[in-house]
Amino acid sequence: MQSSLFKSLIICLAISLQVQATFVVRCGSRLYDQRSDPIVQPGQVSQHVHVLCGGNGLNFTMDFQDARNSACSSCNIKQDMSAYWTPKMYFRTEDGNFRHVPIIGDDGKGNTGGMAIYYLHRPGPDNDPIHPFPPGFRMVAGDMYRRTPGTNFSSQAISSLCLGGGPRGADIKFPGFPNITCPYGVRMQVTFPGCWNGIDVDAPDHISHIAYPIDGAFDGGRCPSTHPKHIMTLFFEVTYNTQAFTWWDNSTQPFVLSTGDPTGYGMHGDFLNGWDGDTLQKAISDCTDDRPDCPDKTFTYWTPAEQQRCKLPLSVNEAVQGMLPSLPGCNPVTYNDTPAASKRKRSCANTTAAAMNPSKERPLPPINGWDYLGCGNDQPEQGRTFSDERWVDDSGMTHGRCIDHCDSLGYTYAGIEYANECYCGDSLASDRMPWEGVWGNCILPCPGDETMECGGYNAITIYKKAVSSPTRPSARRFGERILEHLGVGLE
Repeated sequence: MQSSLFKSLIICLAISLQVQATFVVRCGSRLYDQRSDPIVQPGQVSQHVHVLCGGNGLNFTMDFQDARNSACSSCNIKQDMSAYWTPKMYFRTEDGNFRHVPIIGDDGKGNTGGMAIYYLHRPGPDNDPIHPFPPGFRMVAGDMYRRTPGTNFSSQAISSLCLGGGPRGADIKFPGFPNITCPYGVRMQVTFPGCWNGIDVDAPDHISHIAYPIDGAFDGGRCPSTHPKHIMTLFFEVTYNTQAFTWWDNSTQPFVLSTGDPTGYGMHGDFLNGWDGDTLQKAISDCTDDRPDCPDKTFTYWTPAEQQRCKLPLSVNEAVQGMLPSLPGCNPVTYNDTPAASKRKRSCANTTAAAMNPSKERPLPPINGWDYLGCGNDQPEQGRTFSDERWVDDSGMTHGRCIDHCDSLGYTYAGIEYANECYCGDSLASDRMPWEGVWGNCILPCPGDETMECGGYNAITIYKKAVSSPTRPSARRFGERILEHLGVGLE
């Protein structure tokens, strides 16, 4: 007994003394929220809704090359085009409906929050080398069917943090959902295994090729002989704005995961590698200062605005936000079930998987001789993208109405923003141009045609008059141009 205790103390001491290098991938936005899971259910609508971050090469059958071909990422490190996702959280109302819970950073205006992914350097007590993820590597942590707590490392790796819920505003850690209200929200946490068999980049269950340590702790220790290679230990954080919701039953917490899990024990995460291998190896070697950063020049970064622009169109025809009568997919709420029982309860009567639709056509077809350029960037505090003319139409704004307005005034460019505002101009700065291959943050429906998007917040839907299209300057615009040459303003 004493020998075993002494051995455990030595292991813990060794772990605490070794360098604990860390860097953080900060996902300032999300690609989308929908039933998509290219690891567990490739090529089909997945069983439950995920919140997905990372490179915009994400698709239903995503692989390593798709990730590397991404044109942007909703996360901050440019050399990392990986995809990261977790189940979405919902609030269950007293009458049995479900409302989505915003992630911290969701502003209701098109900007979305994301997650933080800590890359933890945990070489174990023997200070083993850390291996970078190879091309094609993917893995899953957690069990969506779990509804009860456990004591093994895979159970301990799932937790939540009640922000500000403790004495004097301290945070409190729970193995599942907190059973108390949390003044500053709930942070859902997933720690991935840090040991790899060194051979397979995936497994049929997407877990067997990786393992948690055999001693120490779930997030750092000695690897088993079956999985002898240490890899970076990933730690996901997703913080939800739960404080915006009032508990209607003080004895039972009201939040559920999109899987139908009201316990939080079924929290899980998915990782699909999209790293530039040389950069990841450099980070593993150089990020050794025990701070959540790396030396200068290790990475280059997307700005927060660029991360917000990196969105994907929804391709599953169903609502996943707002007030819903049931959780998307076949996901009845299940309590305290064994995994087998949870799976049996998945058979729902009269349910049909939502159809996977192709992405909305891009580029959009020309309108009245004007070509669609894409979703551009607008930063009002630095000057409007188009500042010559502004027109607001609260009830009928469409792409065509804005184009007709700008065309009638003789302008070259038309842009729609904030759903109902039309802007016109004769020039487009290079830093405001749409990015090729990037959907952008133009996600607000047009008041006059809700099947189309009329820009967003700091995002502008842009059209340009075709060269062959005849100009139709108005009398006022014609007069302005003449008086400009004379140096006289038109009152």
